[in-house]
This record gives sequence, structure tokens and C-alpha cells, in this order.
Amino acid sequence: MDLLLTHGYFLNEDVKELQIMKPYPPLGLLYLSSFLKAKGYGVEIFDSTFKPRVELYRCLQTSTPGLLGIYANLMTRSNVIEIMKTAKTLGWEVILGGPEPANYSAEYLAAGADAIVVGEGELALEEVLARRHDKPGDSFAGIKGIVCRDDQGVTHPAEPLNLIPELDSLPWPDRDGIDIASYLRTWRTAHGKGSVSLITARGCPYHCRWCSHSVYGKTHRRRTPKAVADEIEWIRERYSPDILWIADDVFTINAHWILDFAKEMKNRHLTIPFECITRADRLNEAVADALAELECYRIWIGSESGSQRILDAMERNVSVEEVRSGVSLCRERGIQTGLFLMWGYQGEELSDIEATIDHVKKSGPDVFLTTVAYPIKGTDYYKDVSPSLLAPPMWENSSDRDYTVRGRHSRLYYRFADQLLKNEVALHQAYLNGRNEHSPEVQTLQKEIVQARDGLAQTHGEVEA
Repeated sequence: MDLLLTHGYFLNEDVKELQIMKPYPPLGLLYLSSFLKAKGYGVEIFDSTFKPRVELYRCLQTSTPGLLGIYANLMTRSNVIEIMKTAKTLGWEVILGGPEPANYSAEYLAAGADAIVVGEGELALEEVLARRHDKPGDSFAGIKGIVCRDDQGVTHPAEPLNLIPELDSLPWPDRDGIDIASYLRTWRTAHGKGSVSLITARGCPYHCRWCSHSVYGKTHRRRTPKAVADEIEWIRERYSPDILWIADDVFTINAHWILDFAKEMKNRHLTIPFECITRADRLNEAVADALAELECYRIWIGSESGSQRILDAMERNVSVEEVRSGVSLCRERGIQTGLFLMWGYQGEELSDIEATIDHVKKSGPDVFLTTVAYPIKGTDYYKDVSPSLLAPPMWENSSDRDYTVRGRHSRLYYRFADQLLKNEVALHQAYLNGRNEHSPEVQTLQKEIVQARDGLAQTHGEVEA
């Protein structure tokens, strides 16, 4: 074995995901595995999703120590560091990749990492493994896309790595290298339908100030419609999923591609219901018609705020009206919509929260999800608020979600904003469904709205220290 890959995510330790139960495998690792296997290297994947961490440690103890590659994101930092330290004591050489380590290369190297992949991993790891074959024990210094330290402790920054221009040249993710059946079984047990994920593109060319581009940069490369249809056809024959998750950052970014893809799928008489993510400005009638024909059952739209002032501050380059229009286009064609919303972006006031509540009521999505803005290192938003940031005391056991933004409203304030949003929208829907002021449902919602508004008023003066 030339390389063991893992990711340090343990479903049974994730309280929130245990309630949701919609896990997907780490596609990035599966792409790395298939690419390197095609180059003749021996690669194994330890998919930790459904396994206890003791089983991973047992694997590290019983296998011959070699090169261990770990994918890390901001939510798995503490797990990854613990796995890395355990592996190092057992004689493994550790290389990290994913969106998180590139932003904290000094910290991860200090914690024991031998090298860090900055950006896309296939070409960098190919050169790493080639060097390990030709010069065992040699430094990783000089390999494009790799940050490392030499024997004298000098850090060598990553030279820019060329991105793979033709994604069709990549083999499909190594799904047979893990137990896909466990994912399908988990989905079917919790939701009655099994789901498989895939991507049709890499990267996002937009410039939203809070969004990280640490892996692919602000690029967009897309597979051909034929190549995607080939993979979907194979997925259907191999795994028989009920639905698909197309995990692109912006699936409908190119209307011509969507129309060509719909034609390719129609020619094959191939349909599997799926959900995806888009931007509202990348939806029009032709695209919405094509999505309906493709049996897209739900599309998620990054709305973020109902305040145009806040959207402009985010550099979203999308209008509130475009979001409402996008929801309407989908609803008219029987496609469910979900909105992603964000509280607490820099400069947000109560009037912006009220605008967001009004926006959701007028849009009428089937579902909406909220989060409180958090500064991801390397983003423009992080730079904007960095003078006001207080880092958590223990970096290794925290994430970028744990930064304190001095002067911003408290987390409790945003919990009341959440309550107000949900109850206001529910009340609006109750009225649309014919409920009146004397309905018990309406009276309960009105009481909860009063409580939420009182909570907002009481905590308005509370700010993060």
C-alpha cells in the first residue's frame, strides 16, 4: 500500500447529523483514490463515517506504517489532529488536504503534519508518491501544491499547482473502495429513499465575501453532459439509488450546459430525481423547464438575506427580487425550493432581520435553513472582521465557527431571530391556509411571536465580548 486515505468524520459522534441522518461519502477522497490507482499506486480508504474511531486506530496499529492522507474541514479539525498525532506515534507519515489545512498550514505543521496539500490534490499527491518511490525519506520540498518543513524546521511554502483542465479525463470516484451500501441503507431507514452524490463541476467563479475558495480558487471547470450522464447511468445500474445529490457549488451556472444535459438524459430515457444548489440569477424559464424535465425535486437557493443592503455588502450580485422570482419559477413547475439564510453579517441591524422575515414570507419556499455568519480564514469576510476577532482559547479543539466577533449581537439574539422568523412564516402560512384570529394555531403562534420579539428587545444590547 502506497497511501491510506481517511477523513476523521464519525457519524455516531455528530449529535446534529444523528437527527438528520443524510450522510454522504467524501467524494474528494474517492476522486483521489481512483486517480492514483489509475496511475498504478496502491491506495486504500478507511471511511470513518460509520465506524468508531477505535477501529481507525486499530487499522493504523496493525498496518505497516506508510503515508497517511487525511481530509480535513473546519468541523473535523480536532478529530484530524488527534488521528494525526496517534498516527505519528505509530510511525506514519501524515499529509493533510481539504479546505481547512491550507488556511492553517503553520498550525497543522506545528501539530505534527509532515505536509499539507494546498488546492486540488490529484497532481500533488501523484508527485508525492512518485518521490516516495524514487527517493524514500526525502523531503516534500519543491513539490507543487505542497507546504512542508525540511529537516532544519524551515517551512517551504507551496508553489502554485496547475489545476486539471479537463475533468472528463479523471476516472469516476472510487465508490467501490468504500461501503456505499451503508449510506443507502442509512438514508432508506431514516427517509425511505437512498441517495448517492456526484459532481458535474469543480469550483465557483463568484466572489461572495464570506465563502472559501481554498481548494479550487475562483475557477469553474465542468464535465461534458455525456460524461455526467455516463456516470449517472452507471450509478443507477450499480447502486440503484432512489435519488441523487448533485453536489456542485452552483449546478445551473451555465444555462446552455443544463439544456444540453437535459437533452442527453432524454435521449437515454434516463431520469433519477435529484436535488442541487443554485444562485437565483442562474435561473430562468428555460432552465427551470429543463430541471423539471430532469426530475429535479428540490433546488436550494443561496438567499442569505432579505435585505438588499446586506446582499450588496456580501458582494452576492443577486437581488432579493431574483430570489423570489427563482422560487416562483420552481414552484410553478412542481420543484421544491429551499433557501439558505445567514444572520449576523457585518452591519446587519434589526431592520435587515425584519426584511429577511418579510422576504421569506413573500418567497414562500418549502424549507429554509439559517446559520450565523462565521469568518472562515482566508476569506474577505475574515479580513473585514479580523480587527474585531477573538480566537477561541484552544485552537486544536475549536473551529472557525467558534470565533468571537466583538461588537456583534450575541448568539442568543440570533436564536430569538430564528424563533421570530419561523413563527412569523408559520403564521403567514396559517392565514394563507384559511386560519383566522380565533384559531388555536394562530393564537399560539401570535404568543410565540410576542415572546421572540421580547427576546430580541431584551438581548439587543448584548454583544459578543
